[in-house]
Amino acid sequence: MAWIYLILAGICEIGWAFGLKYSEGFTKVGVSVVTVIVMILSFVLLSQAMKHLPLGTAYGIWTGIGAAGTAILGIVFLNEPRDFIRIFCILLIIAGVVGLKVFSGAK
Repeated sequence: MAWIYLILAGICEIGWAFGLKYSEGFTKVGVSVVTVIVMILSFVLLSQAMKHLPLGTAYGIWTGIGAAGTAILGIVFLNEPRDFIRIFCILLIIAGVVGLKVFSGAK
């Protein structure tokens, strides 16, 4: 169950990153409220995952999911640059996340 919490926490991190973009500096109240709720949910899910997973593994995977996921969605939905080096770097993040999972020793 810890891995499910961790994946959901990472997805929430992507959500609140997008929320920050669209809240326009927390000037849009509705988007801002949803963003803060998703932030809190992300932290709660991460804390639940950390009950059973090593700190470095959980935090590394959480930030990796957030970083890679946000960058990929930025490319797809916000027309952000999609040059080779950027995609290569995103793949390195994904490789790091997979490596942390595979070699974590946690069940």
